[in-house]
Amino acid sequence: MPKNKGKGGKNRKRGKNEADDEKRELVFKEDGQEYAQVLRMLGNGRCEATCIDGTKRLCHIRGKMHKKVWIAAGDIILVGLRDYQDDKADVILKYMPDEARLLKAYGELPENTRLNEGIAAGLDEEDDGAGDGYIDFEDEDIDKI
Repeated sequence: MPKNKGKGGKNRKRGKNEADDEKRELVFKEDGQEYAQVLRMLGNGRCEATCIDGTKRLCHIRGKMHKKVWIAAGDIILVGLRDYQDDKADVILKYMPDEARLLKAYGELPENTRLNEGIAAGLDEEDDGAGDGYIDFEDEDIDKI
């Protein structure tokens, strides 16, 4: 029988909650970095994001964040641009929803950026729900069928 030499198993790793609730200082972009909004998750630690400069980039989630910070479609992230590949970037930081609202209030994000919309970011707000995919049948129509 092998001896247990480590500090514990996967339950010990799962139990760490690194104080996400506490307030952290708002991080602004520097040169070589850009704000982006996640379009979709691709798996294998990658996502597709639209940067604020209008470029769609394939982003790689860095190892420090890989299984600790969950990124979903519609999240605002800070990406590090690559000097040698313009269509790829690295995710440096995920902004919490309140931090994203502060960035928008400070003018760092453009006004047309839609925050915490998720996958429904492509839908218009003026849609009153009339075209929701349902067809209303009358009782007479059902009898004819």
